[in-house]
Amino acid sequence: MSRHSPRGPRAPWRSALLVAAVLAAGGAFTAWKLAAAQRAAAAQHQHEPVEVITAAVAAAREHRNTTTSIGTVLALRSVTLRNELPGTVRHVYLPSGRVVEAGTVLVELDVSVEQAELSAQEARAALAEETLARLTRLAERRAVSAIDLDNARAQRDVALAEVERIRAIIERKTIRAPFRARVGIADVHPGQFLEAGTLLTTLQGVDDAAHVDFAVAQDIAADLRTGDTVEVLVAEAESAALAARIIAIDSRVDPATRNATVRARIDRAAEALAPGASVRVRVPVGPPQAAVFVPVSALRKGPEGDHVFVLEPDGAGQIRAHVRRVRAAVVIGDEVGILSGLEAGERVAASGSFKLREAALVSIATESATTALAPR
Repeated sequence: MSRHSPRGPRAPWRSALLVAAVLAAGGAFTAWKLAAAQRAAAAQHQHEPVEVITAAVAAAREHRNTTTSIGTVLALRSVTLRNELPGTVRHVYLPSGRVVEAGTVLVELDVSVEQAELSAQEARAALAEETLARLTRLAERRAVSAIDLDNARAQRDVALAEVERIRAIIERKTIRAPFRARVGIADVHPGQFLEAGTLLTTLQGVDDAAHVDFAVAQDIAADLRTGDTVEVLVAEAESAALAARIIAIDSRVDPATRNATVRARIDRAAEALAPGASVRVRVPVGPPQAAVFVPVSALRKGPEGDHVFVLEPDGAGQIRAHVRRVRAAVVIGDEVGILSGLEAGERVAASGSFKLREAALVSIATESATTALAPR
């Protein structure tokens, strides 16, 4: 009796399945290659993308490095108001925060006693004047001695001097504004007794100009001169900068900080410059140097350093962006100074430059015309 293997009848089916798998894989590969070829052909017929940007023309002007210091605004005239003589307050006119004119009576102390003394002394002076006149007539007839006449004249002079002394006391008890000023906060009331030297209020002069005191390092102070110009920044916006002229440089350097105090004058002080306010002062350092300025949005930063995209036409007349490495100096407002890598008159991409790459095709937006930055 013959014996057959149990796996024999199934061998043809396994071969058929293998052939079918190979054919299916070949068909899938062919279909993938065909689809890839179709995508490549479609890509060749697509138009090159165009990036819409605004542009600016680099403008040349001199630039000077600066340092920033914190300054304090000071009024041209400022006093702390105190009474010279003790007395009881009779009248008060201290409108806190309001402006008073020069000569305005601010505080009057009671002078009733002084007024009575003045009346009595004026009577004595009048009597001494009459006595002197009478003795003068007698002296013309040689009826009195020269000594009596001299005594009468001296008594007249002493009486008049006493009158002036009492009037001066009355005047010193009447406190007036020495100049046009803004009144500070006051706490003085009628009937209040004031010792001599009591603080009444402060007066800050109201002028078109103001002083700004600031400190700089000794090496920077050595390069500053009276008449040099600094910028006072009263707000974050660069447009709020005010020009100030240096009028004094302290002759002494603070041994603790090694800084010197500088005083500048602002000829047209804004209302915001309240005395005592803190401001930032931009001080020039070193000699001026040439630079070209472009909008801040034109400067891009990358692993290889700062760069801008210069706009140039290609052979077909289309505008393309090209990477240009630059060395930036300082940001002033919405502009940045370029020390090297860019020439004045070259056109660069401004708004939208972050979308660009080397040789990218660009279109300058018509609503944002190319502008040249005006020199300052």
